Amino acid sequence: MAGGVGSRFWPVSTADYPKQFHDMLGSGETLIQKTFSRLSKSIPVENILILTNARYNALVLEQLPQVAPEQIVLEPAMRNTAPCILYASLKIKKQNPDAVVVVAPSDHWIEDEQAFTQNLQQCFDFCTQENALMTLGIQPTFPNTGFGYIEYNQTETAAVKPVVQFREKPDYETAKHFLEQGNFLWNGGIFIWNVQAITEAFQHFQPAMFSLFSAGMEAYNTLSESDFIAQHYAQADNISIDYAILEHARNVYVLPATFDWNDLGTWGSLHEKLDKDAQDNAVVNATVILENASNNIIRAEGKKLIVIDGLDDFIIVDHHDVLLIYPKGKEQEIKRITAKASEM
Repeated sequence: MAGGVGSRFWPVSTADYPKQFHDMLGSGETLIQKTFSRLSKSIPVENILILTNARYNALVLEQLPQVAPEQIVLEPAMRNTAPCILYASLKIKKQNPDAVVVVAPSDHWIEDEQAFTQNLQQCFDFCTQENALMTLGIQPTFPNTGFGYIEYNQTETAAVKPVVQFREKPDYETAKHFLEQGNFLWNGGIFIWNVQAITEAFQHFQPAMFSLFSAGMEAYNTLSESDFIAQHYAQADNISIDYAILEHARNVYVLPATFDWNDLGTWGSLHEKLDKDAQDNAVVNATVILENASNNIIRAEGKKLIVIDGLDDFIIVDHHDVLLIYPKGKEQEIKRITAKASEM
């Protein structure tokens, strides 16, 4: 899935050029390139579909030249994750009704890719045998209030756990309680299932959406597909896969992941994963002189020299015609600032 805007990474991430198409980590690869490379260790390149908004088609082709144009599943309107997952699932089902599928965001950071590949194979094996909707749950390391949580049955001794319920982003005290209980995981948004199980779930829990998209079965994977989608896609409800399916289904399971993960949703989360100096300053694409400065993230274009004295816990981003200097503690408000900036 590569259709999001990533507005909390403004001014680098914009509606025209979202964060998944940027080298956010300064590694030499964009986030979508790193995700594609990771998945290609388990999945033949020709079997990887990129779900994205139609406006990003050229960007995907430019950054992933190894994919064919028909591997890019284009959304003509932004309708959250459920519609694009159903659309892609029906395309896959028509091609291979026995397919097992992983759905992964294009903008996450995963450190131990070997562990990710092993966990993914465990899920594939389970979903090959069971009528299951699976997710990879992330072991929480602190009471994060920015993630949803997955509560699982702690009496289950097998590696794969039945999900009791999905929990919304909690307040701090609730998050602390989740960690104390020991059977809560972060919802990382990575899903695995066989294509029959997920389409049956849509048919049961989202019959209107299923009817809308299943009407195009004859068109899928043919030259008529784009016309059908152009006419019908925007009629779908704007709803996430969590709300549409996973919070209702009873055949949901989770595998606690053994890899380190970060959703790279904010500048602060990026700061956590970058190399830092002795004062915890993280620098990307900039030459800096820092005095009396700590716990900042600094990013610039073209190796610009940046001099900072007396700043702590700030986001400093110089990108084209925008300079952002903003407290890390208020990073969730950058989305609101982005909206104000777009009106200027």
